[in-house]
Amino acid sequence: MIGVPNSDLLSLSQFQSNADSWLKNSVLPYYPATKITYITVGAEVTESPNNASSFVVPAMTNVLTALKKLGLHKKIKVSSTHSLGVLSRSFPPSAGAFNSSHAHFLKPMLEFLAENQSPFMIDIYPYYAYRDSRSKVSLDYALFEASSEVIDPNTGLLYTNMFDAQIDAIYFALMALNFRTIKVMVTETGWPSKGSPKEIAATPDNAQTYNTNLIRHVINNTGTPAKPGEELDVYIFSLFNENRKPGMESERNWGLFYPDQTSVYSLDFTGRGAVDMTTEANITRSNGTTWCIASSKASQIDLQNAIDWACGPGNVDCTAIQPSQPCFEPDNLASHASFAFNSYYQQNGASDVACSFGGTGVTVDKDPSYDNCIYTRVGSNKTVTSNTTAISSTSSSSQNGNSSSIFTFLLVTCLFALMHIQRH
Repeated sequence: MIGVPNSDLLSLSQFQSNADSWLKNSVLPYYPATKITYITVGAEVTESPNNASSFVVPAMTNVLTALKKLGLHKKIKVSSTHSLGVLSRSFPPSAGAFNSSHAHFLKPMLEFLAENQSPFMIDIYPYYAYRDSRSKVSLDYALFEASSEVIDPNTGLLYTNMFDAQIDAIYFALMALNFRTIKVMVTETGWPSKGSPKEIAATPDNAQTYNTNLIRHVINNTGTPAKPGEELDVYIFSLFNENRKPGMESERNWGLFYPDQTSVYSLDFTGRGAVDMTTEANITRSNGTTWCIASSKASQIDLQNAIDWACGPGNVDCTAIQPSQPCFEPDNLASHASFAFNSYYQQNGASDVACSFGGTGVTVDKDPSYDNCIYTRVGSNKTVTSNTTAISSTSSSSQNGNSSSIFTFLLVTCLFALMHIQRH
Protein backbone atom coordinates (compact mmCIF):
# COMPACT_ATOMS: atom_id res chain seq x y z
CA MET A 1 0.00 0.00 0.00
CA ILE A 2 1.25 3.45 -0.89
CA GLY A 3 -0.42 6.81 -0.55
CA VAL A 4 -0.94 10.21 -2.08
CA PRO A 5 -0.24 12.82 0.63
CA ASN A 6 -2.93 15.37 1.38
CA SER A 7 -0.68 18.11 0.05
CA ASP A 8 -0.91 16.59 -3.46
CA LEU A 9 -4.69 16.21 -3.59
CA LEU A 10 -5.37 19.57 -5.22
CA SER A 11 -2.83 18.96 -7.96
CA LEU A 12 -4.05 15.45 -8.76
CA SER A 13 -7.69 16.52 -8.70
CA GLN A 14 -7.19 19.35 -11.18
CA PHE A 15 -5.40 17.68 -14.07
CA GLN A 16 -5.31 14.11 -15.35
CA SER A 17 -1.74 14.66 -16.49
CA ASN A 18 -0.68 15.24 -12.88
CA ALA A 19 -2.15 11.89 -11.84
CA ASP A 20 -0.45 10.22 -14.81
CA SER A 21 2.89 11.71 -13.79
CA TRP A 22 2.43 10.74 -10.15
CA LEU A 23 1.77 7.13 -11.11
CA LYS A 24 4.73 7.12 -13.49
CA ASN A 25 7.13 8.47 -10.86
CA SER A 26 5.79 6.87 -7.67
CA VAL A 27 4.47 3.47 -8.73
CA LEU A 28 5.81 2.20 -12.04
CA PRO A 29 9.53 2.22 -11.06
CA TYR A 30 8.75 -0.23 -8.24
CA TYR A 31 5.93 -2.33 -9.68
CA PRO A 32 5.57 -5.31 -9.93
CA ALA A 33 8.87 -6.08 -8.13
CA THR A 34 7.22 -4.50 -5.10
CA LYS A 35 3.76 -5.85 -4.39
CA ILE A 36 1.47 -2.81 -4.54
CA THR A 37 -2.22 -3.58 -4.20
CA TYR A 38 -3.70 -0.33 -2.88
CA ILE A 39 -3.25 3.38 -3.40
CA THR A 40 -4.73 5.59 -0.69
CA VAL A 41 -5.58 9.01 -2.05
CA GLY A 42 -5.34 11.26 0.99
CA ALA A 43 -5.32 10.30 4.65
CA GLU A 44 -7.86 11.38 7.28
CA VAL A 45 -8.62 14.50 5.26
CA THR A 46 -11.45 15.58 7.56
CA GLU A 47 -8.97 15.77 10.44
CA SER A 48 -6.24 17.68 8.59
CA PRO A 49 -5.72 21.40 9.35
CA ASN A 50 -6.53 22.34 5.75
CA ASN A 51 -9.59 20.28 4.93
CA ALA A 52 -8.98 18.96 1.43
CA SER A 53 -12.00 16.66 1.35
CA SER A 54 -13.51 18.27 -1.74
CA PHE A 55 -10.43 17.24 -3.75
CA VAL A 56 -10.41 13.58 -2.71
CA VAL A 57 -12.90 12.00 -5.12
CA PRO A 58 -11.70 13.93 -8.20
CA ALA A 59 -8.13 12.91 -7.33
CA MET A 60 -9.21 9.29 -6.83
CA THR A 61 -10.95 9.35 -10.20
CA ASN A 62 -7.85 10.68 -11.96
CA VAL A 63 -5.58 8.13 -10.27
CA LEU A 64 -7.96 5.34 -11.32
CA THR A 65 -7.96 6.65 -14.89
CA ALA A 66 -4.17 6.63 -14.86
CA LEU A 67 -4.23 3.01 -13.71
CA LYS A 68 -6.75 2.09 -16.41
CA LYS A 69 -4.47 3.50 -19.10
CA LEU A 70 -1.86 0.97 -18.01
CA GLY A 71 -4.28 -1.90 -17.43
CA LEU A 72 -3.52 -1.94 -13.70
CA HIS A 73 -6.92 -0.92 -12.31
CA LYS A 74 -7.93 -4.49 -11.46
CA LYS A 75 -4.65 -5.21 -9.68
CA ILE A 76 -4.28 -1.95 -7.77
CA LYS A 77 -7.35 -0.60 -5.97
CA VAL A 78 -7.89 3.07 -5.13
CA SER A 79 -9.36 4.32 -1.86
CA SER A 80 -8.74 6.85 0.93
CA THR A 81 -8.20 6.41 4.67
CA HIS A 82 -10.45 7.90 7.35
CA SER A 83 -10.46 8.36 11.09
CA LEU A 84 -13.41 7.23 13.19
CA GLY A 85 -14.31 10.91 13.29
CA VAL A 86 -16.22 10.43 10.03
CA LEU A 87 -18.97 8.98 12.21
CA SER A 88 -21.34 11.18 14.15
CA ARG A 89 -22.34 8.17 16.24
CA SER A 90 -20.68 4.81 16.86
CA PHE A 91 -22.55 3.37 19.86
CA PRO A 92 -24.39 1.15 19.85
CA PRO A 93 -22.82 -0.18 16.64
CA SER A 94 -26.21 -0.56 14.95
CA ALA A 95 -26.70 3.20 15.31
CA GLY A 96 -23.48 3.93 13.42
CA ALA A 97 -23.96 6.96 11.19
CA PHE A 98 -21.72 9.17 9.10
CA ASN A 99 -21.32 12.79 10.10
CA SER A 100 -23.68 14.79 7.90
CA SER A 101 -21.09 17.55 7.55
CA HIS A 102 -18.99 15.15 5.44
CA ALA A 103 -21.84 14.14 3.12
CA HIS A 104 -20.60 16.36 0.28
CA PHE A 105 -17.63 14.10 -0.35
CA LEU A 106 -18.53 10.85 1.43
CA LYS A 107 -21.49 9.90 -0.76
CA PRO A 108 -19.63 10.27 -4.08
CA MET A 109 -16.67 8.48 -2.51
CA LEU A 110 -18.84 5.57 -1.44
CA GLU A 111 -20.31 5.40 -4.93
CA PHE A 112 -16.75 5.28 -6.30
CA LEU A 113 -15.77 2.49 -3.88
CA ALA A 114 -18.86 0.41 -4.66
CA GLU A 115 -18.45 0.77 -8.41
CA ASN A 116 -14.77 -0.18 -8.33
CA GLN A 117 -14.94 -2.83 -5.58
CA SER A 118 -12.53 -0.91 -3.39
CA PRO A 119 -12.58 -1.10 0.42
CA PHE A 120 -13.60 1.61 2.86
CA MET A 121 -10.40 2.31 4.78
CA ILE A 122 -10.64 3.21 8.45
CA ASP A 123 -8.15 3.90 11.25
CA ILE A 124 -9.39 2.33 14.48
CA TYR A 125 -7.96 2.98 17.93
CA PRO A 126 -9.71 1.38 20.92
CA TYR A 127 -6.92 2.93 23.01
CA TYR A 128 -8.38 6.40 22.49
CA ALA A 129 -11.89 5.18 23.29
CA TYR A 130 -10.62 3.85 26.61
CA ARG A 131 -8.36 6.81 27.38
CA ASP A 132 -11.09 9.38 26.77
CA SER A 133 -14.03 7.43 28.26
CA ARG A 134 -12.63 5.33 31.09
CA SER A 135 -15.90 5.53 32.99
CA LYS A 136 -17.74 3.89 30.07
CA VAL A 137 -15.13 1.65 28.45
CA SER A 138 -13.25 -1.02 30.40
CA LEU A 139 -9.59 -1.71 29.71
CA ASP A 140 -10.30 -5.41 29.22
CA TYR A 141 -12.93 -4.60 26.60
CA ALA A 142 -10.42 -2.45 24.71
CA LEU A 143 -7.72 -5.16 24.92
CA PHE A 144 -9.83 -8.11 23.66
CA GLU A 145 -9.76 -9.48 27.23
CA ALA A 146 -13.34 -8.88 28.38
CA SER A 147 -15.00 -11.66 30.36
CA SER A 148 -18.48 -10.23 29.76
CA GLU A 149 -20.31 -9.02 26.68
CA VAL A 150 -21.80 -5.71 25.61
CA ILE A 151 -25.22 -6.11 24.02
CA ASP A 152 -26.42 -3.94 21.17
CA PRO A 153 -30.01 -3.18 22.26
CA ASN A 154 -31.22 -2.73 18.69
CA THR A 155 -29.89 -5.96 17.21
CA GLY A 156 -29.17 -8.19 20.20
CA LEU A 157 -25.64 -8.71 18.87
CA LEU A 158 -23.02 -9.45 21.55
CA TYR A 159 -19.67 -7.67 21.57
CA THR A 160 -16.62 -8.83 23.51
CA ASN A 161 -14.23 -6.12 22.31
CA MET A 162 -14.18 -2.50 21.21
CA PHE A 163 -12.42 -3.29 17.92
CA ASP A 164 -15.36 -5.28 16.55
CA ALA A 165 -17.85 -2.72 17.82
CA GLN A 166 -16.09 0.11 15.99
CA ILE A 167 -15.84 -1.86 12.75
CA ASP A 168 -19.52 -2.78 12.88
CA ALA A 169 -20.40 0.86 13.48
CA ILE A 170 -18.81 1.55 10.09
CA TYR A 171 -20.68 -1.32 8.47
CA PHE A 172 -24.00 -0.11 9.86
CA ALA A 173 -23.24 3.44 8.71
CA LEU A 174 -22.57 2.08 5.22
CA MET A 175 -25.77 0.02 5.25
CA ALA A 176 -27.77 3.06 6.40
CA LEU A 177 -26.80 4.70 3.11
CA ASN A 178 -27.59 1.47 1.22
CA PHE A 179 -23.96 0.56 0.54
CA ARG A 180 -24.02 -3.11 1.47
CA THR A 181 -21.24 -4.53 -0.68
CA ILE A 182 -18.33 -2.31 0.39
CA LYS A 183 -15.82 -4.11 2.58
CA VAL A 184 -14.01 -2.44 5.46
CA MET A 185 -10.22 -2.43 5.73
CA VAL A 186 -8.44 -1.31 8.91
CA THR A 187 -5.50 0.78 7.74
CA GLU A 188 -4.27 1.68 11.21
CA THR A 189 -4.68 0.20 14.66
CA GLY A 190 -2.39 -0.43 17.58
CA TRP A 191 -1.57 0.50 21.16
CA PRO A 192 1.15 2.77 22.60
CA SER A 193 3.79 1.23 24.86
CA LYS A 194 4.58 4.41 26.77
CA GLY A 195 2.74 7.59 27.68
CA SER A 196 2.65 10.60 29.96
CA PRO A 197 1.73 10.13 33.65
CA LYS A 198 -1.92 10.70 32.74
CA GLU A 199 -1.82 8.03 30.03
CA ILE A 200 -1.72 5.13 32.46
CA ALA A 201 -2.86 2.52 29.92
CA ALA A 202 0.08 3.17 27.59
CA THR A 203 2.37 0.35 28.75
CA PRO A 204 4.42 -2.38 27.03
CA ASP A 205 2.20 -5.07 28.59
CA ASN A 206 -0.99 -3.50 27.27
CA ALA A 207 0.54 -2.90 23.83
CA GLN A 208 1.68 -6.51 23.66
CA THR A 209 -1.71 -7.77 24.83
CA TYR A 210 -3.67 -5.67 22.33
CA ASN A 211 -1.58 -6.51 19.28
CA THR A 212 -1.23 -10.20 20.17
CA ASN A 213 -4.99 -10.56 20.64
CA LEU A 214 -5.64 -8.51 17.52
CA ILE A 215 -3.47 -10.80 15.40
CA ARG A 216 -5.12 -13.91 16.80
CA HIS A 217 -8.57 -12.39 16.22
CA VAL A 218 -7.85 -11.55 12.59
CA ILE A 219 -6.08 -14.79 11.70
CA ASN A 220 -8.90 -16.85 13.18
CA ASN A 221 -11.31 -15.13 10.77
CA THR A 222 -14.06 -14.85 13.32
CA GLY A 223 -15.25 -11.67 11.64
CA THR A 224 -17.46 -9.33 13.66
CA PRO A 225 -20.90 -9.89 15.20
CA ALA A 226 -22.56 -8.11 12.28
CA LYS A 227 -20.26 -9.75 9.71
CA PRO A 228 -19.39 -13.20 11.07
CA GLY A 229 -16.62 -14.91 9.12
CA GLU A 230 -15.97 -11.77 7.06
CA GLU A 231 -12.39 -11.58 5.82
CA LEU A 232 -10.58 -8.57 7.26
CA ASP A 233 -7.26 -6.96 6.40
CA VAL A 234 -5.59 -5.01 9.20
CA TYR A 235 -2.49 -2.81 9.32
CA ILE A 236 -0.71 -2.39 12.64
CA PHE A 237 0.54 1.07 13.49
CA SER A 238 3.47 1.08 13.58
CA LEU A 239 6.75 -0.66 12.90
CA PHE A 240 9.01 1.91 14.62
CA ASN A 241 8.63 4.37 17.47
CA GLU A 242 8.86 7.96 16.23
CA ASN A 243 11.21 9.52 18.74
CA ARG A 244 11.03 13.00 17.17
CA LYS A 245 7.28 13.19 16.74
CA PRO A 246 5.67 16.14 18.56
CA GLY A 247 2.71 15.87 20.90
CA MET A 248 1.98 13.72 23.93
CA GLU A 249 4.44 11.04 24.99
CA SER A 250 2.23 8.28 23.61
CA GLU A 251 2.46 9.77 20.11
CA ARG A 252 6.12 8.72 19.96
CA ASN A 253 5.59 5.19 21.23
CA TRP A 254 3.31 3.16 18.97
CA GLY A 255 6.09 1.11 17.37
CA LEU A 256 7.09 -2.53 17.61
CA PHE A 257 10.73 -1.43 17.40
CA TYR A 258 12.87 1.42 18.67
CA PRO A 259 14.68 3.54 16.06
CA ASP A 260 17.83 1.48 16.75
CA GLN A 261 15.88 -1.62 15.58
CA THR A 262 15.68 -3.32 18.99
CA SER A 263 12.23 -4.63 19.90
CA VAL A 264 9.97 -2.70 22.27
CA TYR A 265 8.12 -5.83 23.39
CA SER A 266 7.47 -9.40 22.30
CA LEU A 267 4.98 -10.17 19.55
CA ASP A 268 4.09 -13.17 17.41
CA PHE A 269 2.50 -12.90 13.98
CA THR A 270 1.40 -16.53 13.85
CA GLY A 271 -1.54 -15.89 16.18
CA ARG A 272 -0.41 -18.39 18.81
CA GLY A 273 0.95 -15.96 21.38
CA ALA A 274 3.85 -13.63 22.06
CA VAL A 275 7.45 -14.51 21.34
CA ASP A 276 10.51 -12.26 21.44
CA MET A 277 11.14 -10.96 17.95
CA THR A 278 14.89 -10.56 18.38
CA THR A 279 15.97 -12.89 21.18
CA GLU A 280 17.05 -16.11 19.53
CA ALA A 281 16.51 -18.26 22.61
CA ASN A 282 12.82 -17.42 22.74
CA ILE A 283 11.98 -18.49 19.19
CA THR A 284 9.92 -21.66 18.81
CA ARG A 285 12.11 -24.00 16.81
CA SER A 286 11.67 -27.18 14.87
CA ASN A 287 13.46 -30.37 15.81
CA GLY A 288 16.13 -29.73 13.16
CA THR A 289 14.66 -32.10 10.58
CA THR A 290 12.48 -29.66 8.67
CA TRP A 291 13.21 -27.43 5.73
CA CYS A 292 11.42 -24.43 4.22
CA ILE A 293 10.55 -24.38 0.53
CA ALA A 294 8.34 -22.39 -1.82
CA SER A 295 4.63 -23.18 -1.76
CA SER A 296 3.25 -24.66 -4.97
CA LYS A 297 0.33 -22.23 -4.62
CA ALA A 298 2.51 -19.10 -4.62
CA SER A 299 2.33 -16.79 -7.61
CA GLN A 300 5.41 -15.97 -9.66
CA ILE A 301 5.27 -12.33 -8.60
CA ASP A 302 5.06 -13.21 -4.91
CA LEU A 303 7.97 -15.64 -5.25
CA GLN A 304 10.12 -13.03 -6.96
CA ASN A 305 9.30 -10.46 -4.28
CA ALA A 306 10.19 -12.96 -1.57
CA ILE A 307 13.49 -13.91 -3.24
CA ASP A 308 14.40 -10.24 -3.57
CA TRP A 309 13.74 -9.75 0.12
CA ALA A 310 15.53 -12.91 1.31
CA CYS A 311 18.63 -12.22 -0.80
CA GLY A 312 18.61 -8.54 0.19
CA PRO A 313 17.31 -7.34 3.57
CA GLY A 314 17.06 -10.96 4.75
CA ASN A 315 20.86 -11.32 4.54
CA VAL A 316 20.75 -14.70 2.79
CA ASP A 317 23.82 -15.71 0.78
CA CYS A 318 22.22 -16.45 -2.58
CA THR A 319 25.45 -17.20 -4.46
CA ALA A 320 24.41 -20.84 -4.91
CA ILE A 321 21.44 -19.92 -7.13
CA GLN A 322 23.50 -17.76 -9.48
CA PRO A 323 24.46 -19.02 -12.99
CA SER A 324 27.06 -21.83 -13.01
CA GLN A 325 26.52 -22.43 -9.28
CA PRO A 326 25.27 -25.76 -7.84
CA CYS A 327 21.67 -24.64 -7.17
CA PHE A 328 21.07 -22.56 -10.31
CA GLU A 329 19.43 -25.48 -12.13
CA PRO A 330 16.54 -25.94 -12.47
CA ASP A 331 16.40 -22.28 -13.46
CA ASN A 332 12.95 -21.35 -12.16
CA LEU A 333 11.54 -19.18 -9.41
CA ALA A 334 10.18 -22.03 -7.30
CA SER A 335 13.57 -23.74 -7.10
CA HIS A 336 15.51 -20.54 -6.42
CA ALA A 337 12.96 -19.37 -3.87
CA SER A 338 13.10 -22.71 -2.07
CA PHE A 339 16.85 -22.45 -1.60
CA ALA A 340 16.64 -18.82 -0.42
CA PHE A 341 13.69 -19.53 1.88
CA ASN A 342 15.41 -22.48 3.51
CA SER A 343 18.63 -20.55 4.05
CA TYR A 344 16.75 -17.78 5.84
CA TYR A 345 14.67 -20.32 7.77
CA GLN A 346 17.72 -22.20 9.04
CA GLN A 347 19.68 -19.01 9.81
CA ASN A 348 16.84 -17.99 12.09
CA GLY A 349 16.67 -21.24 14.02
CA ALA A 350 13.99 -22.93 11.91
CA SER A 351 11.30 -20.96 13.73
CA ASP A 352 7.79 -21.27 12.32
CA VAL A 353 7.50 -17.56 11.59
CA ALA A 354 10.79 -17.61 9.63
CA CYS A 355 9.12 -19.72 6.92
CA SER A 356 6.20 -17.39 6.32
CA PHE A 357 7.38 -15.12 3.50
CA GLY A 358 3.93 -13.62 3.26
CA GLY A 359 2.34 -17.06 2.93
CA THR A 360 4.63 -18.25 0.09
CA GLY A 361 6.78 -20.56 2.23
CA VAL A 362 5.93 -24.01 3.62
CA THR A 363 7.87 -26.43 5.80
CA VAL A 364 8.61 -30.02 4.76
CA ASP A 365 10.23 -32.95 6.53
CA LYS A 366 11.94 -34.35 3.44
CA ASP A 367 15.39 -33.02 2.57
CA PRO A 368 15.02 -31.06 -0.72
CA SER A 369 18.76 -31.28 -1.48
CA TYR A 370 19.70 -32.67 -4.90
CA ASP A 371 22.94 -33.45 -6.72
CA ASN A 372 25.48 -30.90 -5.47
CA CYS A 373 22.83 -28.47 -4.23
CA ILE A 374 22.78 -28.91 -0.47
CA TYR A 375 19.99 -27.41 1.63
CA THR A 376 21.33 -26.57 5.08
CA ARG A 377 19.50 -27.26 8.30
CA VAL A 378 19.80 -26.17 11.94
CA GLY A 379 23.20 -27.15 13.28
CA SER A 380 24.84 -27.44 9.88
CA ASN A 381 25.48 -23.74 9.42
CA LYS A 382 26.09 -20.69 11.54
CA THR A 383 22.88 -19.27 12.96
CA VAL A 384 22.48 -15.55 12.37
CA THR A 385 20.20 -13.74 14.79
CA SER A 386 17.75 -11.67 12.77
CA ASN A 387 14.37 -10.00 12.98
CA THR A 388 11.90 -12.67 11.94
CA THR A 389 9.10 -10.18 11.34
CA ALA A 390 10.95 -8.34 8.59
CA ILE A 391 8.47 -9.67 6.04
CA SER A 392 5.72 -7.20 6.77
CA SER A 393 2.77 -9.53 6.30
CA THR A 394 1.72 -13.01 7.29
CA SER A 395 -1.28 -14.37 5.47
CA SER A 396 -3.71 -16.70 7.14
CA SER A 397 -3.84 -18.66 3.90
CA SER A 398 -0.99 -20.71 5.28
CA GLN A 399 -3.16 -21.57 8.26
CA ASN A 400 -6.67 -22.13 7.04
CA GLY A 401 -6.88 -21.48 3.32
CA ASN A 402 -8.49 -18.05 3.33
CA SER A 403 -7.21 -14.59 2.61
CA SER A 404 -7.58 -12.41 5.68
CA SER A 405 -4.24 -10.96 6.66
CA ILE A 406 -2.40 -8.89 9.21
CA PHE A 407 0.32 -6.42 8.33
CA THR A 408 2.80 -4.17 10.05
CA PHE A 409 2.30 -0.75 8.53
CA LEU A 410 5.43 1.41 8.45
CA LEU A 411 4.44 5.04 7.95
CA VAL A 412 7.64 6.84 8.91
CA THR A 413 10.27 4.98 6.90
CA CYS A 414 8.30 3.10 4.25
CA LEU A 415 9.94 2.62 0.86
CA PHE A 416 7.94 5.28 -0.90
CA ALA A 417 7.49 7.70 2.00
CA LEU A 418 4.38 9.00 0.28
CA MET A 419 1.78 8.83 2.98
CA HIS A 420 2.04 11.04 6.05
CA ILE A 421 -0.72 10.40 8.54
CA GLN A 422 -1.16 12.64 11.55
CA ARG A 423 -3.47 11.46 14.29
CA HIS A 424 -5.09 14.03 16.48
